[in-house]
Amino acid sequence: MKGRWQRWVVVAMVCGAAGGSWLEGAEPLAKSRYNSGERMTRVRLEAAEASIQALAAKRRVLPEVAGLKDFRCSFHAHAEDASHTAGTRPEMLADARKAGMHAIFLSDHFRPPRDFMDSWRLLTNGVLFVPGSEWRGFLVHPMGSVMEHKDLPTADFVPKVTAGDGMLFLSHIEERPDHPMDGLTGLEIYNRHFDAKRDIRGMLTLVSRLTDPKSLKELQEMVERYPDGVLASQVEYPDVYLDKWDAETAKRRLTGVGANDCHHNQVFVMHRVDEGMGRLGTIVDEPKGMREVRVGLRPGVAEILKGHADGETIRLLDVDPYYRAFRCVSTHVLAPVLEEGAMRTAVKGGRVFVAHEWMGDATGFRLSWVDAEAPELTTQVRAWMGDEKPFAPGGRIDVESPLPGRIRLIRGGKEVARSEGVRLQAPVSEAGVYRAEVWLEVGGEWRPWIYSNPVYLR
Repeated sequence: MKGRWQRWVVVAMVCGAAGGSWLEGAEPLAKSRYNSGERMTRVRLEAAEASIQALAAKRRVLPEVAGLKDFRCSFHAHAEDASHTAGTRPEMLADARKAGMHAIFLSDHFRPPRDFMDSWRLLTNGVLFVPGSEWRGFLVHPMGSVMEHKDLPTADFVPKVTAGDGMLFLSHIEERPDHPMDGLTGLEIYNRHFDAKRDIRGMLTLVSRLTDPKSLKELQEMVERYPDGVLASQVEYPDVYLDKWDAETAKRRLTGVGANDCHHNQVFVMHRVDEGMGRLGTIVDEPKGMREVRVGLRPGVAEILKGHADGETIRLLDVDPYYRAFRCVSTHVLAPVLEEGAMRTAVKGGRVFVAHEWMGDATGFRLSWVDAEAPELTTQVRAWMGDEKPFAPGGRIDVESPLPGRIRLIRGGKEVARSEGVRLQAPVSEAGVYRAEVWLEVGGEWRPWIYSNPVYLR
């Protein structure tokens, strides 16, 4: 997460929270049934875990698209790049392997005179690292250094980054919904940090949950037993991001990627001042910048401080190691090989879908436009996800999901077809930009799982 106040906002995921987001369409996808506080209860976490296990038993393996492999990737990942980033690149590599990740597109914070392109740029232990930066409101992935262009106006800066196979994605859409998209590769269509920012009500219960020994112990047990469910309790439908994407793809091709925005900085600690006072914050906060909590106002603090020396920092709760962040949201890239050039080509071509992997392995998902009479799982494809083709009547959209759920076909921000199960087949009677979503029933509510990039039928 970003600055200090945003780091306090994210704690809402362990303390209670805001309501759900709205969608076009009929029940039950109209509104989240539970808010993050309700999802954080033991009964809801147990229910979600039971649903995930039941879905895993129903998973089917889909054949690969000819010539393409499905690589699980992370965009918007931070390590060793700022005072509010606690994670390291070796730690990121180890957790990427643990989470089954294939590529990490780094987003180092801009810190001149250091050149962010002088970071890891290699394939090591099965994980490809591509350097980049979160800078000027973008995820910046040029082919080489752009430091000499850092002060150019945006209109001149964009082509310097995107030259050759360079890529540039609009980031944090909630902060710049009207930003022009001219010349950009794409945009984030989900960002973990946005979910935290809009869960502000959780801040009100931060002190009470983390300064009461009984409540703290319960949180620690739930994080240990249901780590994915805890981190994902805030995840909601990213309507602000998708509205921007749907509006802009009506005019131009834009690749949508998922943003982990991971730093491994949500490790909550208490710094003992003396027997009567502690300071509450995260592992990246200086003690003097933490929130004071006094025993006179919060008696439970005395028990937490007991047995520790003045000046000692007590580790309370680790919510967001890279492993969990990668599972919370990932970006799947369909490319022939795990090599930087091939991956850049695939991303720029829109061979991408975004998935909340904690609910289930999304590998194998596909969207295509085929002949109306083509058989199921056909190779007679007119267009795959990311392709742009002239519209012709007599075709259909096929969506294949490895898990059963609710499949929505979206054109221009509106649902035009819906299917329940593992497949959607919908005749296409008019030109448009068609993308798909898959929702899963988890813990007694429908939650978004997959967002595909579109087929462009102009």
